[in-house]
Amino acid sequence: MIFVRLDFSIDPGGCLVLTGANGSGKSSLLRLLAGLLRPYAGSLSWAGGDIDADMAHAGRLAYVGHQDMIKPVLSAWENLRFLTALHGVSPQIQVLDTFGLGALANTPGRMLSAGQKRRLGLTRLIAAPVPLWLLDEPATALDRASIAVLEAVIARHRAAGGMVVLSTHADLALPGAETLNLERFAPLPQDMSPW
Repeated sequence: MIFVRLDFSIDPGGCLVLTGANGSGKSSLLRLLAGLLRPYAGSLSWAGGDIDADMAHAGRLAYVGHQDMIKPVLSAWENLRFLTALHGVSPQIQVLDTFGLGALANTPGRMLSAGQKRRLGLTRLIAAPVPLWLLDEPATALDRASIAVLEAVIARHRAAGGMVVLSTHADLALPGAETLNLERFAPLPQDMSPW
């Protein structure tokens, strides 16, 4: 078990920042919320319905994990089109400009730096709008200017009623965000069953 007695909710426009030491369960919780993992006990719900039984849940979220998901043989533009096609969206090429990638539209993914790959992965958030963003260390490999763009994109999403759950070790400007330190929910010895 990674955490126990964990209970929270997020309202439209809300932002929940997951904190805690490495191994405290931040990435695992994001994967649970994305439906990629199932909880050992308890439940996860959306508007009162269990997400495990809701086939539509995957369509209302965007998950950006540690892996960049950029295909090395596809151009930046082709990668974005591929990533957004999963949501049935055909974006405008200008969306690449949001994270300063317009000039790299025809550059193969293998030629992009780690920061450019991260920015391309984040661009899909605005190209294929969904209500819930699950972001695992989204500022990794970003320079200060790109972090400012990320903060602005998150603020716009929240202002439109979107929700964000993210883990970060970076100091992001997220006004009104709630913080959830997962170390507070670490299992105690009595919570652990004998092997």
